[in-house]
Amino acid sequence: MRITFISDTHQKHRYCEDELPGGDLLLHAGDFMTSGYSKDEAVVFFDWFNSIKGYDKKVFIGGNHDRILEIDTTWSSLTIQDYPKIIYLQDEGFSLYDLITDKSVKIYGSPWQPEFYNWAFNLPRRGDELQKVWNQIPADTDILITHGPPQGHLDISGPPYNQGDLGCELLRVRVDEIQPKIHLFGHIHGSYGYKFHNGTHFINASILNEQYQYANKPITADWNQDDNTLVFLD
Repeated sequence: MRITFISDTHQKHRYCEDELPGGDLLLHAGDFMTSGYSKDEAVVFFDWFNSIKGYDKKVFIGGNHDRILEIDTTWSSLTIQDYPKIIYLQDEGFSLYDLITDKSVKIYGSPWQPEFYNWAFNLPRRGDELQKVWNQIPADTDILITHGPPQGHLDISGPPYNQGDLGCELLRVRVDEIQPKIHLFGHIHGSYGYKFHNGTHFINASILNEQYQYANKPITADWNQDDNTLVFLD
């Protein structure tokens, strides 16, 4: 199964168009907007994401910049319904049948993260609400998409901030419990990259750097579900 991972496009999604080779899945881990209030911005992204050719399924979640998804859920839900080629996940799952392995791939997405200024989808870092959100992640999840990282995994901001351990402690505990095969996220632009730990492929797919410049290419890999190996495309 060929999968492309992207995140944190912040209305600069067209910069990465030539780096989307096509495949089975295109996954976006949120922050496709700037301030997050403009319906026009959301529609620009929906139009673009829906129009991308070459992928069987295209799935996205919200992030802390995507305020419109939280403050106007009715408009968001109705608008996204007009785009039949994209799937939005907010604390819910989606199963994709893999013809090669004759198995279903279970994908789950959630936009929440520990409180970060006055942005969207924020919950107190150590509160019961955030714990409840992560407890909803099914134990049999194959691919987990969250906007922010679990603590200790690709969660160090780049220059000029250089802060570490920005990920969520409670999410880390849940990920350790269920061990999804792949965990995609973004949010911390400076930690773009890949890490394998405890049976899980961790991918921070932020395409922009800390200065919101296009600096990182989308990540595409061929995934073997049976032995959980990833082979990255150059």
